Amino acid sequence: MSRKKVHFIGIGGIGISALAQYYLAMGWKVSGSDLVSSEITETLEKKGIKIFIGPHKAKNLAEDINLVVYSQAVSSKNPELKKAKRLSSKNSKLKIKSYPQALGELTKRYFTIAVSGTHGKSTTTAMIGILLKKAGLDPTVILGTKVKEFQNSNCRIGKSKYLVIEADEYKASFLNYWPSIIVLTNIEKEHLDYYRNLNHILKTYRKYINHLPRKGTLVANRDDENIKKLLKASKNKFNIKEYSLTQKDSEKIKKILKIPGIHNVYNALAALSVARVLGIKDKISFQALSSYKGAWRRFEIKHSRIPSTNKKITIIDDYAHHPTELKATLEAVREKFPSKIIWVVFQPHQYQRTFLLFDNFVKVLSEAPVNQIILVDIYDVAGREKKSTKKLVSSKKLAEEIIKKNPSFSVLYIPEINETFEYIKKEIKNNTVLMIIGAGDIYKLSKLFSLDRNNTKLHNKKKD
Repeated sequence: MSRKKVHFIGIGGIGISALAQYYLAMGWKVSGSDLVSSEITETLEKKGIKIFIGPHKAKNLAEDINLVVYSQAVSSKNPELKKAKRLSSKNSKLKIKSYPQALGELTKRYFTIAVSGTHGKSTTTAMIGILLKKAGLDPTVILGTKVKEFQNSNCRIGKSKYLVIEADEYKASFLNYWPSIIVLTNIEKEHLDYYRNLNHILKTYRKYINHLPRKGTLVANRDDENIKKLLKASKNKFNIKEYSLTQKDSEKIKKILKIPGIHNVYNALAALSVARVLGIKDKISFQALSSYKGAWRRFEIKHSRIPSTNKKITIIDDYAHHPTELKATLEAVREKFPSKIIWVVFQPHQYQRTFLLFDNFVKVLSEAPVNQIILVDIYDVAGREKKSTKKLVSSKKLAEEIIKKNPSFSVLYIPEINETFEYIKKEIKNNTVLMIIGAGDIYKLSKLFSLDRNNTKLHNKKKD
């Protein structure tokens, strides 16, 4: 009997790539396409997935395909998506789903624990997955980062009824999910290229938590003001378990966590709350949380030596791309390295976000407890940008406003990653902590420091 075939359009995305691995583990023949090659696509190829790199082409799609899953960044004019629709008009058995729709189907088959909120989703999802694994519950986990405890993957295949997912709010994706437990970490203004305002965000979250069944549980951060508003307006047809920094467990968690920052204490409290809902003993939970090593690009610490010199530096690679995340990460690095010189390279992610939250970025960066900030050009997110916005905002403007707000602060604008690398190599002092922050391709900078190079250059590319 021939294997079923599934094709992923935009397979290089961190979430959709996890789903591709799930289908591969389930015995499907998997293929996918993306505009550029990346760590993710290279890993998928090694696992046996056929990857097409470059402009999307109709011929990438097999005629006998059974399922097509596409990233939300993919346009309706995409040639592979158009071909899929043509094929489905002749074959009613061919299914076409967006990534959230395809993941949503899985949530109906499992006892699903969905982690939602503006910040902390990936870390909290990872912690819950690791905790359930430690308790012997053998979960399947699909999340938006790679986890060391899952063989450095963003997908773990388990054999039990439990599925742990990162439930993103962008374009109301989470309305496709039907979990038994929802975790709400925090709610803020974000994705304002889709949501009109905070009320629109809260209204969508309200609709989402009503997906819980009567015996379902909402695990909610009691310290978050917007979650409080949400709980007041809910009809409480489900169980509500709240967690807070004021509970006695927070002090114990602060002592045992290997990763710094109050935001990670909150993430751990959320995971502990889920464990208690499932009847897992605290002893197991605290053991799991104390052994958590952190996830890919979530305060990921590396040690490096500057090429052609004797200078040693500590690199911290982080995915923060919202002002609140940025603030928490910058405070965490100062907490961990109170007396070190700290340099920060930040790549703003998406013109729309940078424009709409511009004043917040200026405030956070101008007050950052660090010694040097370097801003590189804004990461252009294909399919999510408006041409008009690109003319209104830039990293150069951001740097100028930070200097206006704090004239004594050292802020530089260096457009390209390679140029930034050359500047740091020349100017950074021995034993400096270098933070590399952003959700785009800024991670390539940390790669440059780890390469055995002979004037090696990385080419900056836009990613779908």
